[in-house]
Amino acid sequence: MKEIRPLGSTDTILTVPGSKSLTQRALIAAALANGESILQYPLASEDTEYTSHALAAMGITVTPGQEQWRVLGKGGVITTPEQEIFLGNNGTATRFLTSVAALGHGPFIINGDQRMHERPIKPLMEALSGWGVDIRSVHGTGCPPVAIAAHGIKGGKTLLPEGKSSQYLSSLLLVAPYAEQPAELLVAGEVLSKPYVSMTLAVMKDFGIEVTANPELNHFSIPQGCYRAREYAVEGDASSASYFWAAAAVTGGRMTVANVPSPSLQGDAVLVEILARMGCSVQRSGAGITVTGGKELRGVEVDMGDCPDVVPTLAVVAGFAKGRTVIKNIAHLRIKECDRLHVMVTELAKLGVRAEEHPDAMIIDGAGDNTSSLHGAEIDTYNDHRIAMSFAVAGLKVPGVRVKGEGCVVKSFPDFWERFELLYR
Repeated sequence: MKEIRPLGSTDTILTVPGSKSLTQRALIAAALANGESILQYPLASEDTEYTSHALAAMGITVTPGQEQWRVLGKGGVITTPEQEIFLGNNGTATRFLTSVAALGHGPFIINGDQRMHERPIKPLMEALSGWGVDIRSVHGTGCPPVAIAAHGIKGGKTLLPEGKSSQYLSSLLLVAPYAEQPAELLVAGEVLSKPYVSMTLAVMKDFGIEVTANPELNHFSIPQGCYRAREYAVEGDASSASYFWAAAAVTGGRMTVANVPSPSLQGDAVLVEILARMGCSVQRSGAGITVTGGKELRGVEVDMGDCPDVVPTLAVVAGFAKGRTVIKNIAHLRIKECDRLHVMVTELAKLGVRAEEHPDAMIIDGAGDNTSSLHGAEIDTYNDHRIAMSFAVAGLKVPGVRVKGEGCVVKSFPDFWERFELLYR
């Protein structure tokens, strides 16, 4: 259990690890490329380790180093592994590698931990079936584990029956160039988390494949081709940076994250714009993105359908704002590492924050200047890294916040607690 020490203010400059989302996309593109790629400043974490080990089991050599990894791609050739591919609770890798496995020839099992067995993958399976892939949910639940009798991807036209998880869409896009005929992909319903899809398209373009997409990102034409091996620099992770920008917001301090660029490929960088609406000031320069807390935080109403990973951060900041914050269009938080919508409302209430849970929204009535109405508590993290890190921010303002299971941060930010200590210098 980690007890957070309150902090009067801070004026800190630091860096964060590489983007988890960009690292995993670049790993897939490099693995499918022909030749050696060098990934600079990738994220070394539990999730990316699962991805790297899975690719190794599929015949791809990934050699990690201190600040760069070497990936020896085989031009889309995928080896049948000797045993099942286990990916823990890594939702991104589970969705991505399901499609990568379909490029192989032979039996594949993609599996994960108990929570992964509850996280849906059926829409991806249905879309892959439309491209001629023989795939099934082992337990018939529409969730992992999944079994694939791989014989390549035929291509042509297929339909992704819903866009609630951008990971399904990104998974299909990443492998589509290797289909036996040019691939066309349509998405039914609203596409959520669009910045993640745009990120995938940007990575594909950087590795030599340009996709034609309509503005709504629900119709794609993907040319046949092979990714080109290259050097690729990974941006600092905006989701990881969010906790430090939030620290400046709640303490009235100043925080610069030096390795998240502006503009960024990552949709989660939009959090700084929301913090500006709440009363903070934001500066962008070659030195990074700086957030300075204002005299008073104000509640906001915001649609977070495109950037769900920073909702826990925003919810904690909202607990210290004056007035009501309404966070909308976040039903997809329920299929993350835990039901983040329910969990955030539950754990905020432990601190005395008034919060309401709705099917696709949360409403938070912040304490504003009346922080005496708040109190410390033991925070359950549900083995979810983002719950642990967001409530660390709450502990900067409220004495007695204790985070249980704090080690879960290894999923995306292994040295989070060490870097968090830099706030106190």
